Amino acid sequence: MFWYWLLAGPALLLAVLSLRSERKRAAYVARRLSEASEYLPPASVIVPVKGEDEGLRENLTALASLDYPDYELLVVARTAADIPPGVLPAQVKIVLAHGAGGHAAGKVQHFSWGAQSCPQPPFRAGPPGPTVPHTAEKVQNLQAAVKAVRKRSQILAFADSDIRVTRGWLRALAAPLAEPGVGAATGYRWFIPRPPTFWALMRGVWDAVVAGTLGPGDNRFAWGGAMAIRKETFLEARVAAYWRNTLSDDYALSAAVHAAGLAIAYAPGALAPCLDHITAAGFFRWMRRQLAIARVYNPRQWWPALVAHVFYCGGMAASVVAAAKGYRLAELALGVQLFAGMWKGFHRAALAKAALPEYAAWFRRHAWVFTVWVPLATWVWLVGLAASAFGNSIEWRGYRYGLKRGAGIIST
Repeated sequence: MFWYWLLAGPALLLAVLSLRSERKRAAYVARRLSEASEYLPPASVIVPVKGEDEGLRENLTALASLDYPDYELLVVARTAADIPPGVLPAQVKIVLAHGAGGHAAGKVQHFSWGAQSCPQPPFRAGPPGPTVPHTAEKVQNLQAAVKAVRKRSQILAFADSDIRVTRGWLRALAAPLAEPGVGAATGYRWFIPRPPTFWALMRGVWDAVVAGTLGPGDNRFAWGGAMAIRKETFLEARVAAYWRNTLSDDYALSAAVHAAGLAIAYAPGALAPCLDHITAAGFFRWMRRQLAIARVYNPRQWWPALVAHVFYCGGMAASVVAAAKGYRLAELALGVQLFAGMWKGFHRAALAKAALPEYAAWFRRHAWVFTVWVPLATWVWLVGLAASAFGNSIEWRGYRYGLKRGAGIIST
């Protein structure tokens, strides 16, 4: 049984070791959620929009209705055509980047949004022209939006257009920024599809694994859909420079913050529901894109993830085969491995439920999926990692990007 334990041994070790930090993570989440921070400086919330997202109007309305004393909401897009009619809340500032990456500020013009007038004229980052060839459109839009924020804002917060934030989202992101040594704060997403279709739920179980890596201390990355940074830190850490020639706004910001010797703090109160749905084909395209970006921008996490899943899935398969042949220890090993993974999935869902009490009814009905489906999701992870190992391009929001390690991206 030497070959069996060569696979099953590391798989068991990985399963057990994955549980060792869960108690600390639970204590950290409980402490953060119970805090009532008084650090509420003026803030600017920036959300890039590129066409229609499921529930876009409601998502933007949630961002315009935050429980925060002094903030502005900026919706940024490449052109006016990228913002669907009828989705804008009453109080919003429009920034049109025109693919200029925020390099030049053009004049402000008034315009109407179909039957819905803009509450204030859009900020135009520059005249229409050729795009910056090595910088993703989203990053160009963010560059333009940062230039358009009001002067008194001390915090820059970033949100994705496909999340529906809770009212305390911005308060939760701002709180860690008051602490010494913290350069950025991050939330994350939790998929809560309504109705809960199979592939939408599978994406949630799959993505919850990433949410489970966030906790106390310095975190490896800030997630671009829910992250915040002090404006002073943004300038001192030269985030704008890190954003040049890049596809990933969040990996680049994370690199800038860590290069400045600062930490990234997890804000569990900024966990953001994502209510949209996805097909099987869409899920696998989405998963490969996420992991391909990680392979290029964060290989120190991608490679260990690949090796771990090879051993984890290999050990699971070896245990099934050995158990079928009558090897009783293989049955025990398989039980321990499955229990560890499923218990961790249960714990992830429990912490998410604590962070999202507004969705308690949904969790009561569907949280079991995040436990029972963990073994299947583990194999889906292996498929995604293997698929992301090949090819040097991805498709994202109507563009094809060629990935180049160490050289940003090239739009093709």
